[in-house]
Amino acid sequence: MSTVISVSGLHKSYGSNHAVAGIDLAIEQGEIFALLGPNGAGKTTTVEILEGFRDRDSGSVQVLGFDPATKGRAGQEWRDRIGIVLQSTHDAGDLTVLESVSHFAKYYESPKDPHEVINLVGLTDKSNALGRTLSGGQRRRLDVALGIIGNPELIFLDEPTTGFDPEARRAFWQLIRKLRDEGATILLTTHYLDEAEALADRVAVINRGKIVEVSTPALLGGRATSLATVSWRDGVELRKEKSANPTALVAQLSAQFGGEVPELNVKRASLEDIYLEMIGGAHE
Repeated sequence: MSTVISVSGLHKSYGSNHAVAGIDLAIEQGEIFALLGPNGAGKTTTVEILEGFRDRDSGSVQVLGFDPATKGRAGQEWRDRIGIVLQSTHDAGDLTVLESVSHFAKYYESPKDPHEVINLVGLTDKSNALGRTLSGGQRRRLDVALGIIGNPELIFLDEPTTGFDPEARRAFWQLIRKLRDEGATILLTTHYLDEAEALADRVAVINRGKIVEVSTPALLGGRATSLATVSWRDGVELRKEKSANPTALVAQLSAQFGGEVPELNVKRASLEDIYLEMIGGAHE
């Protein structure tokens, strides 16, 4: 695999506010990479620097082999290789889905076929519907269609499923996986921990402008080896015990109860538990 995004010593301040305070980061080709952090942690500033929309104060940044701060030298070629799906857009409401996607295709040198893209995002039956008549989930799919029509190698997704119902979110996850399977690298920002766990190959937790840790969702913060909580009912009492060896404890309980342990439950720390511990319990 090759490195698609490389960041070293990234800094960005707004007056006395150090929004980004020395970030090092590497994202590999073909990954779904999730950037997690509370509001004000520096996620948006970092992503905007990577997209070329905001200048940095210092540090080294390479995106698809180019420095976004000097993207003018790469010209349209560099811009064609990235796709950006913002958190919310309300443009082109009076155009049909097909008209919108076809119009955006004209901005790129080698775009995908508009009909193919519309089918990929699941909007074929809405091709002739006006943008303003689409549901929230359908509108989000149109946003993705506009972001990928240029056939990008790298896709930025900013809070892609905010406001979705559970069914729509899971359908959208399938779309994101399909884009990855077709070869795209995806940088995802999200407040939904279950979304990061379901989609991301790796996650980075950012807090107060610094990366706290980069790992897989399963291993983040020592999650895989964290103490397990074993709970069971002992008569009228619901008992709980933390254990580094829950299998032995369950075997002991099974012997104690002569087989089936009443209301047995074994639970390790969730990604949300680990995340909240890492950011000091800050609310999103």
